[in-house]
Amino acid sequence: MSDLGYILRKTRLEKKISLDDLQEVTKIRKRYLEAIEEGNYKVLPGSFYVRAFIKSYAEAVGLDPTEVLNMYETTNPSPVVEKPVVETIRKNRTSVRNTEKMSRWASSVMFICFILLIFGIVYYYTYKNYKGTPVGDKSSQTQSPRITNSTNPGAGTTPTTSTYASSEGKVVPLPTPTLTPTPPAVQVKFSSNEKGVDNYTITGTANLKIQMKITGSCWIRVDALSDGGAKDMLRQKLYKEGDTDTFDLTSSAYLNVGAASALELNVNGTVVPVGDTPNPKRVQLNLQKS
Repeated sequence: MSDLGYILRKTRLEKKISLDDLQEVTKIRKRYLEAIEEGNYKVLPGSFYVRAFIKSYAEAVGLDPTEVLNMYETTNPSPVVEKPVVETIRKNRTSVRNTEKMSRWASSVMFICFILLIFGIVYYYTYKNYKGTPVGDKSSQTQSPRITNSTNPGAGTTPTTSTYASSEGKVVPLPTPTLTPTPPAVQVKFSSNEKGVDNYTITGTANLKIQMKITGSCWIRVDALSDGGAKDMLRQKLYKEGDTDTFDLTSSAYLNVGAASALELNVNGTVVPVGDTPNPKRVQLNLQKS
């Protein structure tokens, strides 16, 4: 233990200040305080921190920090400034900067080479295609073998039938293409809820295809609707779990479901949500024929 450390420790003990209390006051770690008392300054981060910690220690125990620091400097002269370290750091920074410059230069060269390569490939294929086909061949390729049955082209008449000439010199009429109209896609859309009835509109089809899958005990009534809105009962039944039923109608339909959560409803390939609670549900499927 050094003389300075002995004085600091003795003063601390006389004032009944523990290392934990001193750590709380100075915000210096306890092991650094112990190192100062033992004179083991190598444990501390550096000479700057040694002076700062000794000064804080002295102020905390009521000693004159200037006298304490003078005593420390007398017994521990200031070390020589480590200039080589600074020079080494500067050299390292210079080396890093040079490396970054070389990397940027190499990246720029690679980018320019890549652009030149792209232009070279485009020029090569363009020149090859241009030189590969003679002018005479180009003109013959653009000529169409199509002829018309017009006997007087200069008279201004419009040919009505296009034909092709065969290898034997015969004129063969072209078949007239037949266009098949694309049927509109079937759409099932929710339209409104009126008086507790969910209304769905079905378009793009002439038939209403209803598929029901029962997942629990459920009473269901299915009615066909006329154009005037009159109901024609198709089925009224208490279904059991696992039952299925289908209807293929040419008119709208009305469903009265006793337990909505027990029914999985599919209309023309589209799942219609009925509900996830065991409450009654009424659904009207309005078929709109085109």
